[in-house]
Amino acid sequence: MRRTISYGRQTIDEDDIRAVISALRSDHLTQGPLCEEFEKAICGYTGARYAVACANGTAALHLACMAAGVGKGDSVITSPVTFLASANCAVYLGAAPLFADIDPLTFNISPDEVEKKLKCNSNVKAIIPVHFAGLPADMEAISKAARKRGIVIIEDACHALGALLRTDNGKWTRAGDCSHSDMTVFSFHPVKSITTGEGGAITTNDRKLYERLKTLRAHGVVKDPASFVNGTQAPWYYEMHSPGFNYRLSDVQCALGVSQMRKLDKFIERRRDLAALYSGLLSKYSFIKTQMVPDGRLSAFHLFPVRIPFRDMGVSKKEWFSLMDDLGIRLQVHYIPLHLQPFFQNEFGYRKGDFPAAEELYSEEVSLPIYPLLTDEEAGFITEAIISTIACAAASPKSIAREDRAGA
Repeated sequence: MRRTISYGRQTIDEDDIRAVISALRSDHLTQGPLCEEFEKAICGYTGARYAVACANGTAALHLACMAAGVGKGDSVITSPVTFLASANCAVYLGAAPLFADIDPLTFNISPDEVEKKLKCNSNVKAIIPVHFAGLPADMEAISKAARKRGIVIIEDACHALGALLRTDNGKWTRAGDCSHSDMTVFSFHPVKSITTGEGGAITTNDRKLYERLKTLRAHGVVKDPASFVNGTQAPWYYEMHSPGFNYRLSDVQCALGVSQMRKLDKFIERRRDLAALYSGLLSKYSFIKTQMVPDGRLSAFHLFPVRIPFRDMGVSKKEWFSLMDDLGIRLQVHYIPLHLQPFFQNEFGYRKGDFPAAEELYSEEVSLPIYPLLTDEEAGFITEAIISTIACAAASPKSIAREDRAGA
C-alpha cells in the first residue's frame, strides 16, 4: 500500500537521534554550549559574521524588527505572498505592513513595486523581502533602492537556507551572508531545509545589531559590567535597560540543529534533483508553469510551486485538491495573500484587487511534495496523478462558480 505523501516532511536519521540523546544526558538542557556551536555552524555555512539562534522563525523576525528600531508610525514593506509572520513582526511593534506586489514569474516581491511604495511613503523603516519557496529575491535591486534612503533590510530567508545568489563580480554567495542586507532570518520548522523541531536564527555582519539581538532574545538582561547603569555590582547582578523576550533555543534543539547542518548540502542537492525531475516530467504539459529561476540565482527548493490555470480550464481547484487527497497526495497552497486576511483589511484598509499579481498566483498556485526522502517513483506518481485528476475534474458537472464566490 502506497504511503501518504505530504507536501513537506522532516529528514531525521540515527545520527540526529544520538545527538539529541547526548544533549539530554548532558549538564545543560538550555543555555549551554550547544547553542553557540549551532550558531557557529550557521555562520560557517552562510558566511555571516554573527548568528543568533532563537525559538522560531517568527521570533527571529520579531527580534530583527526590534533591533532595527521599528516602532509606532513606521511602515515595513514586504510581500503579500508569504506567511503571516512576515507582516505580523511589524504589527507587534505598532508599525504598519506595506505590501508590494509580486513578480508573476518568480513569485517574489517585485523591485519595481518596492520602488513605487518607497516613492509614495516617507515613513518606511524596513524592507522584508521574502525568498519565496527558497528562491532568492532580487536583492541587488532591493538593496540599491533601500540603501540610498537609509532603510533597513531584513531578508526573510525562512525558505532559503542553502540558496545561492551570484554577485556582480561573478562570486556566488549563500543566503544569509547579509551582503545585501542588515539581517537575514531563517526558520528550522520540520519542513524547512533543516530542522530543530521548532527554531529560528538571525544572521548579521553588524556587531551592534548582534549584541542587541542577543539581549532582546533573553528578556533584555544585561550582564556586562561595562554596560551597567548603576556601576559595578556583585557577581550575581544584572540589569534590564529595556524589555526583551524569552526567545531562546534549547540545547536539545541545538543538538539536533548541529547534526542537521552537517547534512544540509546533501539535503539541498536532493531537493534540486527532485525539482529537476519535476520540471522535466511537467515540461510535456504547457499549461503547467513552474517558478522561474533567473540566471544568477539557485533555489533551495523548500517548496516546488506550480501554476495551473484552473479557471481557464473549467476546473474547481477545491475539487481537484480532493481528488489528489483521495490518492494519498497531500498538497498545499502558498499562500493566501495577506491583504485578503480579515485582520489586515479591518486594521489597515486593504481590499481584494489591491495586488492583482498576488491574487492571480493564489488562484493558480499549488505546492507539490518535495523533501529529501521523497523518491523518484513518488515524484513520477504525483505528476501522473496531477494530469489524470485534472482531466477528471474538468469532466465533472460541478460548477466552479461556488468556488469563485468563496474566493478560493
